[in-house]
Formats: sequence, C-alpha cells, structure tokens
Amino acid sequence: MNNRVDFIYLNEQEMIQAGVRDMEKCIDSMEDMFVLLHRGDYRMGGENANEHGCRVSFPKTTTVEGMPTHKPDFRFMAMPAYLGGRFKMFGIKSYGSNPDNAQLGLPRSILMMQLLDATTGAPLAYMSANILSAMRTGATSGVGARHLAVKNPKTVAIIGPGTMGKYTLDAFISAQPSIDTIRIKGRSQKGINSFIEYCKENHPEIKKLIVCDDLPSVCEDADIIFYGTTNAAKFEDNPTVKKEWLKKGALVIAASALLVEPEFLSDNDIKLVSDNYAMYDGWGEGQPLPTQKNVSTLLGMGFYDAVTEGCITRESINEIGEILVGDKVGRESEDQIILYAVGGMPVEDVAWGYDVYQNALEKGIGTKLNVWETPVL
Repeated sequence: MNNRVDFIYLNEQEMIQAGVRDMEKCIDSMEDMFVLLHRGDYRMGGENANEHGCRVSFPKTTTVEGMPTHKPDFRFMAMPAYLGGRFKMFGIKSYGSNPDNAQLGLPRSILMMQLLDATTGAPLAYMSANILSAMRTGATSGVGARHLAVKNPKTVAIIGPGTMGKYTLDAFISAQPSIDTIRIKGRSQKGINSFIEYCKENHPEIKKLIVCDDLPSVCEDADIIFYGTTNAAKFEDNPTVKKEWLKKGALVIAASALLVEPEFLSDNDIKLVSDNYAMYDGWGEGQPLPTQKNVSTLLGMGFYDAVTEGCITRESINEIGEILVGDKVGRESEDQIILYAVGGMPVEDVAWGYDVYQNALEKGIGTKLNVWETPVL
C-alpha cells in the first residue's frame, strides 16, 4: 500500500502561469458553483452549512501588551467549504486583513488557499490566493452582468476603484464586450488615478473615463453600477443608492458596503437577487437589528433586515442559482431595475482554486512537497 502524501505549492507567479487570471473561465466556474449551491451540493461552516467563515475578533481597547485592537477592515479569518459536482473538493481560504499594510508596501489582505481531498483530508495544493480571491469576487459580479444586465450595456459605474473594482471591471467587460464608458467615484485621487491607468493599460476598448464627485452623478446613465468600497469609519458614511439616481434597466451590484432604504427594497419595480440568502440569514439570526450596522454592511444583510422587519417577504428575493437553472426568471424587461447582492463565499474559492490546480497539474506547474513517505501516527 502506498501511504505517501504529496501536495503542490503554487506561488503567485505560478498561479498566473496556471491561468488564475482567465476571467471568462472564472465566470464559467462561478456559474457551475452557483448551480451546485442551488442544488444543495455544497457545505460551508456552521450548523446551517452557510457561514461565510470563522473570524477572529479583536477588542476595541485592551490592556494586554501587543494585542491588536479593532478597526475597519482589520480581520483574520478562515473560510472552509466543500463543493460537490465536478469539483468534489474541500478547501480552506485563510487571510489577514490590515488597512495599515499599505504603509509597508503590502496589500491590505494577504490570502492563502489550501485544497484537500474531500474523502481522506490529505492536502493536495497550497496556493497564493490574493489574485484567486480577487478573480472569484469579480467573477461572481460578472455572472450578474452576464445574466441580469440589459442587452448590450454601454456604461458602467465603479464606486470604489480599488483592487475589487479593477477585477470586477475585467469581469464586466468579459461578460459584456459592448461596454465602452466607465464612470468612476473614489475616495482618493491616488486610487482614482491608479484605476484610470489600469483601464488604459488593460482595456483600450474603453472610449470614455468619467470621474464623478458624488453618488447621484456616478450612477447617472449607467447600465451597470458596482459598489466595491471598503467600510467607512462611521456606519452612516457608507454609500447608498436611490431609485431616482438610476436609469431604467439599471443593474446595481454590491460586493461590499451598501445601505439601502427599506422603501427602495419593497418597491414593486425593483427586482432583488442574492448570491445566497441563507448565508445572510445565518449571520443575522439572534443578532440585534439592524444587522447591517451590527454584523455586516453588505447589501445581503440589508435584504435580511428588510425581511426580518416585515418590509419585504423572503419570497421576493431571487437566488442567482435559481435563475441560472431556469427555476426563476432573471431580467423581466429592459426597463426593470435589479439589485444583486454579493457577499463572498468560500465555495467560490474552492471552485476557482480547483480549476487553477487542475491546470497546474496538466502543465506541470508548481513545487511538489512531501508530507510523509509513511505516516508515523
């Protein structure tokens, strides 16, 4: 019997060689994942199998020397998941996030992904995951752009032109090549300039780049609007959206903070779509309302608050997986406004991590490392 266990290590450059930046394939992978989500062929953490991950929380103040203290976007997490179907894989993404990392020349978040055999638990791969995570985040929004946008959208609004905004724009253009105009709203001129340079370098097909000073003007005339800002220091300072800012047929996608009035969510002209409502339901259970203030500023938590407070029904929220398999209708007219809530799930990392891992095996990329020849225990 061969008891030897090896796994491959993939650094960031090897991940790139293995195709981690292939956005069209990543969107395809996310579609496969959402279908499995709808069919129940997955497990995430917690008793309800829908937890985003396990977060290590830090106190606001401490007398313990060297103990980190809480601040926006400072978190350390492990995100485990099993995904079935063609994947049949268990994985864990781990990351630390610190907004002060920029002062050290590091990304705010540093992520790693581990893939394990779902039967034995033996490690198969350990990989750099910053690009992987950014790709799957962009691609989940790309699924929305592919299936929920109006025909041949031209104008995209990016609110929060950071890393998430850049990769999401890649996904939008992959999903909808008709896009030729980008409207931009950022918090810093440095971030805006970096985004503009990224667009010019990576998307020469873009004809217009328009910088806007406020949320109403950036949303104006946009077919697809993406909210990807980091959390504001004060809850009330997080971004919002109003119906009067939006053109007919607008698709609003939020992968980060977005506060929306219940009256907007309950408007019969607005279609609500979630990546996985059960995740927000699990987060919110037993927590004080509004959970958007006390748990997470994600739009999906706003959906949960509106359901819990009786402003809308659970049945009014559509799942993207239901739409992909045809159990629910996506866009019903070219005039319909759609809100799509994206919260980030470890099954996404497992899906794209698996596909990149398979590419690496096929191409002989990565460093093989040995766990044991024969286990001692």
